[in-house]
Amino acid sequence: MKRVVTFGEIMLRLNPPGYQRLIQAVEFEASYAGGEANVAASLAQFGVNAVYVTKVPSNEIGQCAVNEMRRFGVDTKNILRGGERLGIYFVEKGASQRASKVIYDRANSAIALARPDEFNWKQIFNDTDWFHFTGITPALSDNAANVCMDAVSIAHDLGIPVSCDLNYRRKLWTKEKANVVMSRLMPYVDLCIANEEDASDVFGIQALNSDIDKGELNLEAYTVVAEEIIRRFGCKWVAITLRGSISASENEWSGMLYGNGKAYFAANYKVHIVDRVGGGDSFGAALIYGLLMEYDNQRTINFAVAASCLKHSIEHDFNLVTVEEVGALAAGNASGRVQR
Repeated sequence: MKRVVTFGEIMLRLNPPGYQRLIQAVEFEASYAGGEANVAASLAQFGVNAVYVTKVPSNEIGQCAVNEMRRFGVDTKNILRGGERLGIYFVEKGASQRASKVIYDRANSAIALARPDEFNWKQIFNDTDWFHFTGITPALSDNAANVCMDAVSIAHDLGIPVSCDLNYRRKLWTKEKANVVMSRLMPYVDLCIANEEDASDVFGIQALNSDIDKGELNLEAYTVVAEEIIRRFGCKWVAITLRGSISASENEWSGMLYGNGKAYFAANYKVHIVDRVGGGDSFGAALIYGLLMEYDNQRTINFAVAASCLKHSIEHDFNLVTVEEVGALAAGNASGRVQR
């Protein structure tokens, strides 16, 4: 069984039921999630030994987060305890022409204040086949950025492939700070994952003749973006999600994987959105799975886009689908007929 380690922050997610606005809510649904936690949960559903590393407070709320990861088959043995609080984020799900909204309450969380010397990466990486983190984690604090640097450098020394989803979050840091920090981390990254805007926001690498707000994407331009990322940082693969936003409820969804000097594109799905949070993480998890299973590049991007397409139909952040379900959609079974 392949072993994948992910590292980042897990938070308490609170959202009103259905499509209520936050100011309407008299109750909230509670779940637990975070970029790298979402990837670990997805990989566990695919049968991978998914190991999640983080730090949570030593109280009942921290234990709830750990329990949630265990519930979905994730290895939590390397989660540290300590600190004062678990981060929180509030989600207001959009509908029609009203966009979704996320509000963070995560300052001074346990993982943001964690020290590099608390993580024994050589021990954590024993028998590991892959390491994954996102650009959200180094954005949390200078401490967190230093922990990420330790992790990627040790993974590199051990010959462990590293993936990073750029995941730029303007509410966490500036583009200038993101550029400085991520430029230090990227030379250790084998697979760079981004959405339509990340490369521009973090590295100033723009896809020309694309208008994301209008859902107009120039596919050839994203090939150029991938080539420039590889030229600058030496990545082996670059993957980009391609979202055509018709409205908050209806999207077109595809993706590109660039490797071996060639761009590979998946089918374009028309998606009716139940919950889009975690869509990019499900894409990343499926990419990792495909590459670990030695799928060719075309099969890998087909699998990743199909997996993330299915995620948009599932409440909350985790992509709770199987390899068989993803494979059926990737093979063309998109009817949604009842399975009896």
